[in-house]
Amino acid sequence: MKNNSVNKTDIARRRFLRGIAATGACLGVSAPAWGGNTLSDAFADFFQTHYQRMSKDEVLATLARIERKAKKRYDVDIICKDTPAQDQVLFGYALDISRCRGYRDCVHACVQENNLSRDTQYIRVLEMPERSRDLLHGNHYYSEKDLPHDGVYYLPMQCMHCSNPPCVKACPVEATWMEPDGIVVVDYDWCIGCRYCMTACPYQARHFNWGNPDLPADQINPDTHYLGNRPRPVGVVEKCHFCVQRTREGRQPACQEACPTGARIFGNLLDPNSEIRYVLENKAVFRLKEELGTDPKFWYFRDA
Repeated sequence: MKNNSVNKTDIARRRFLRGIAATGACLGVSAPAWGGNTLSDAFADFFQTHYQRMSKDEVLATLARIERKAKKRYDVDIICKDTPAQDQVLFGYALDISRCRGYRDCVHACVQENNLSRDTQYIRVLEMPERSRDLLHGNHYYSEKDLPHDGVYYLPMQCMHCSNPPCVKACPVEATWMEPDGIVVVDYDWCIGCRYCMTACPYQARHFNWGNPDLPADQINPDTHYLGNRPRPVGVVEKCHFCVQRTREGRQPACQEACPTGARIFGNLLDPNSEIRYVLENKAVFRLKEELGTDPKFWYFRDA
């Protein structure tokens, strides 16, 4: 559900800051831009309002423009949706670390599903010393030969979709917020690329988009969402969005479906009969960096 939290002062501030970013681009500093736009689309992009303030007609026009630009750049017909949050749904994730084997199938599925450049990964899998939760001791670059390795366990990390997200508070233009279903999203067309949110995130879950991924047409997922996996402009920050293009239509995230060991459990926290509610009520769950008060909606547990 959209709201009117972004006032005219916020809009003026965002346009001013984006103008500074554009000036920086003339001096060789990276700034949000699309290559090859028609003049009319470029004009519409610059004066586009915040997603939460758009009328229905403005949303439809924006979605059509995104589809046109994708066709021009990738020669592929995408569908960009605006599927809203469902009533009485609050998404959450739980992960059984006793089942995770470190295969990284979740990572690869996420990259393909969400049209990521091949140097960007929303999910990181850390190889952790047994009985340690100190993330500084995690190995991001472990060998995938002969998995799982002895004396370690595997800890996948991604956006925790905090209920008290510090990244949202850090954004000077309100380009990121939490939706009614608990998904922390980004309006990529409103982001100015300042990266304050990246600094504020204690989970290193946000990623700066240095360049458009040059993917062949047969590797583009055409099923996209405005707040999710649609093509992003250069110079903005992006992140996991719980595969909003899938989950708001009753499907599971790509990472959950790809997990070969059944370690990942995703569902509606408000549904007392959901599997994730069973886990939270019957397993010894924990969350990372709880002492920071971020209240993440991502839990870990051991089933064995």
